[in-house]
Amino acid sequence: MSLSLRESKVAVRIFAKDLLTFDNLRNYVFFHVVVRYLLRTYRHLAARGLRRTTVELWRGLVKNVILAAMKLPHIRKQVDSQMAQARKDIENKLVPKGPSVIRHLVLPSEGRSLDWIMEEMERMDLQTGGPSGNDHYRTGKLSGAVYHGGKDLEDVIIAAMQRYIVSNPLHPDAFPTIRKMEAEIIAMCLRMFHNPTGAGSTTSGGTESIVMSCKTHRDWARDVKGITEPEMIIPASAHPAFDKGSHYLGIKIHHIPVHPITRKVDVRRLARAINRNTIMIVGSVINFPDGNMDDIVALAKLAKRYGVGLHVDCCLGSFIVPFLEEAGFPIAPFDFRVDGVTAISCDTHKYGFAPKGSSVIMYRDSELRKYQYYVYPDWAGGVYASPSLAGSRPGSLIAGAWATMQYMGYSGYLASCRSIVTCAKTIESAIRSDFPDLFILGDPVASVVAFGSQSPSINIMEVGDIMSTKGWHLNALNNPPALHIACTRLTTAMTEQFIADLQDAVRDARGKAAGKGTMVSLYGLGVSSPAGPNLVTRIATAFLDTLYIA
Repeated sequence: MSLSLRESKVAVRIFAKDLLTFDNLRNYVFFHVVVRYLLRTYRHLAARGLRRTTVELWRGLVKNVILAAMKLPHIRKQVDSQMAQARKDIENKLVPKGPSVIRHLVLPSEGRSLDWIMEEMERMDLQTGGPSGNDHYRTGKLSGAVYHGGKDLEDVIIAAMQRYIVSNPLHPDAFPTIRKMEAEIIAMCLRMFHNPTGAGSTTSGGTESIVMSCKTHRDWARDVKGITEPEMIIPASAHPAFDKGSHYLGIKIHHIPVHPITRKVDVRRLARAINRNTIMIVGSVINFPDGNMDDIVALAKLAKRYGVGLHVDCCLGSFIVPFLEEAGFPIAPFDFRVDGVTAISCDTHKYGFAPKGSSVIMYRDSELRKYQYYVYPDWAGGVYASPSLAGSRPGSLIAGAWATMQYMGYSGYLASCRSIVTCAKTIESAIRSDFPDLFILGDPVASVVAFGSQSPSINIMEVGDIMSTKGWHLNALNNPPALHIACTRLTTAMTEQFIADLQDAVRDARGKAAGKGTMVSLYGLGVSSPAGPNLVTRIATAFLDTLYIA
């Protein structure tokens, strides 16, 4: 028996020696790498499809060839010259110049008085914004951007923020009222979206709310499902904050096309993209480009079936979509009443009229929210814990948001929803009935209306540039080329004026060769070639650089 055991041990040693050779280890590593990349390729093909993957590869190849050609001396010189002119045009538009412009580049030797400061601000407003200073938004011709609740609400916000101007929720023991107000803001929003037992946190805006949700679902999937190569799937119409979150957090992202008519994400194609690495899928209520909403019920069924998160982006819909039904406008189910929804983002600083820098991210329960937190217990300065990206935060913004919600109340938001959506529906109806050369994108449900041209004689970007000369600031869209207006309380008094100006703009644009306006130039550059987006990126970078020219 002992001889047999001894022989067995010898056999095992010989087998292990033969197995654990350098060649075998090399082959194992090679096989592991090949299988890993084959799985990645399979998942990518399942998500994008063979045709789309082929197109992406071809466009990537063509782009690289064009970019290589652009490095040739004579072409690079031409491109650099055009980019320098674009940068100069941006600077001329944004940076005030001239002998009367005073630049405050160093600290004054002595402190200034309040009167001097206010006078200087007034002077700078006039220099940078014309005779009306920074109040041009009050004309009601600005699409979205400023969600103004009225002068009376403005006074309420200023008073609340002034009271808590030095507060910081990082120190709840020092500022207990701020802690209480923040918790109450979240509680009120959770009840608006029908999840009173849920959880959430405030953030600095919609982008942070979305990035926090991406981080939460990533860490949840890693802890609960063991996913180390996370992926998420979003509609092509979803906000680029998801792409930013993907970039920051190392999450692979798949963009699923929307239906060309309904503008809803293609649910069947989205389902094909789900795999074992998927951590979350996304739907918008409403999306920014055209104001349509995705089929949240269908997406929730997928989320439940595959055990993944579902983030519903209500940043723009915010304090409009929860009130639509009672205001008399139909809307499909989208909130926490839909089983499968795990997170909802809502901007209190949009149609909630709170001061800018205020948003809420909500979760189905506190168990999921804990994955949003960051805790570092080993710091020399003590235990460090924060609920979101920021450490210190302005408690005054929380106070402003809380005061706004108290001042508006349920009836105020309901009335606001009714007037704003009526404005948007009036514009939509007029375009459908009185503008045969234009078409509405999808079936918008709330405050945003997007429209394009179905006539070869009308360039919709030219229409946008003509509207700009009439004082309107509209948003230009891609895929398809279109314009949109996000109606606000200020827009409601300008509904008929918008329709009349649009009639004139369409008439003036008919048969006209595309000019050199901002929309025509930038959109034309973006679709000029596969390298077009790279050129747009350079211009966008120049724009961002210009923001910091004193």
